[in-house]
Amino acid sequence: MSTLPLAWLLLIFVGAAGAIWVAGVQLSRQTDVLATRLGLGSALGGLVLLAVATNLPEIAIVVSASLAGNVGVAVGNILGGIAIQTVVLVLLDAFGVRGARPLTYRAASLVLVLEAVLVVAILAVVVAGSQLPADLIVFRLEPGAVLIAGLWVVGLLLLRRASQSLPWHEAGEAPDNQDPPRGHSRAQTEQKATEKGVATSRAAIVFGVAALVTLVAGVVLERSGDAIAGDIGLSGVLFGATVLAAATSLPELSTGLTSVRQGDYQLAMSDIFGGNAFLPVLFLLAGLISGQSVLPQAQDTDIYLTALAMLLTLVYAAGLVFRPERRTARMGLDSWVVLALYALGVAGLFSIAAVG
Repeated sequence: MSTLPLAWLLLIFVGAAGAIWVAGVQLSRQTDVLATRLGLGSALGGLVLLAVATNLPEIAIVVSASLAGNVGVAVGNILGGIAIQTVVLVLLDAFGVRGARPLTYRAASLVLVLEAVLVVAILAVVVAGSQLPADLIVFRLEPGAVLIAGLWVVGLLLLRRASQSLPWHEAGEAPDNQDPPRGHSRAQTEQKATEKGVATSRAAIVFGVAALVTLVAGVVLERSGDAIAGDIGLSGVLFGATVLAAATSLPELSTGLTSVRQGDYQLAMSDIFGGNAFLPVLFLLAGLISGQSVLPQAQDTDIYLTALAMLLTLVYAAGLVFRPERRTARMGLDSWVVLALYALGVAGLFSIAAVG
């Protein structure tokens, strides 16, 4: 694609992003229908299915970049994606929540705090793994990536147990948070599909088609984005961490807005935290495909993005505990802090790249 004019590259990039938006919405809806009808619910298989389905654009980009030997774009997209998907919560707070109370006040739950802790724990392993020797790899497996995948699975099991019962008052639910149970919007999606006569087989077919479109669009997004970055003189790492990561976060924004407007605030935040916890697992996939030890190749900008993502996650974890009661200009205090920190973080990111 590098031979195409910049205007055509931009058109292709925007078209691929639009395809990911549309297909991602369908993917989320059919995932809800299939998970409900197949009785997966909060079982481990259901959690894995949801994690994979909501991150198919990132999976496609990681596979495409790894096959092309462009591991830097894969790393930047994974770590930049975590930071920018956390910022999606700012948009959900501003444009999805109705009423006087902000998102974290309505969603407050110890289970969500534990999900945020899991994200931070996995990102801590990312930082540690980046310091290991690059030749420390056996059967295309590096210890850092294996530990991340193992920690993610253990975290899912603990979170599943926590969602069933916690030895706290009201099982860890804060007073005056969302009234309907977490996940009720998924049941509503399945109910609407049933009322329209959507069979399980049809839902599976739509899921498969949407997944295929998402994967193809993700590859096109990565290839066109890499060419655009070269044309405008922006490094692939920076492009992957900002513009590319923003484009792949569009499905999370759409489905999050749907959940919030249906009053399922906890599900909206859980989907973001869950996706962020899953993204570093893709380092294992990148290593298996490329045959390289990926984490030790992380650049200064990648470690910087990891620290930024940890900071943003902790701000929202604190918001879930302290529960700001007022919205200022449509957002809670924690969302304003996250927005300011992200803006400063991106400015710092470009300054690091300029020095490098």
